Amino acid sequence: MERIMVARVSDIPALRSRTVKVAGTEIAVFKLSSGELHAIENRCPHKSGKLSEGIVCDHHVFCPLHDWKINMKDGLVQAPDEGCVTTFPVEVDAEGKVFLLLNKDSLSA
Repeated sequence: MERIMVARVSDIPALRSRTVKVAGTEIAVFKLSSGELHAIENRCPHKSGKLSEGIVCDHHVFCPLHDWKINMKDGLVQAPDEGCVTTFPVEVDAEGKVFLLLNKDSLSA
């Protein structure tokens, strides 16, 4: 498992995201209103909309293209739509640095 620093907690506004590209995969790191962080592949499975540009509500993000609702905890698209995006573990250290925990199998490269 590779640990990659991608931001500081203070760099990501609440209900917004920060995007990073790792090994050819674009990842969006979202901060919920609770301060909880979630990282998901920045591509809707429907028409490849940039999820980082979507609206965040609770632990879901709505794709800006066609309003698909995606659970950021498990990556599943909510019914009646179907599909999923890859999720990535996030870790925050005592100094507020945000790390993604990645393995080569989790990236499309």
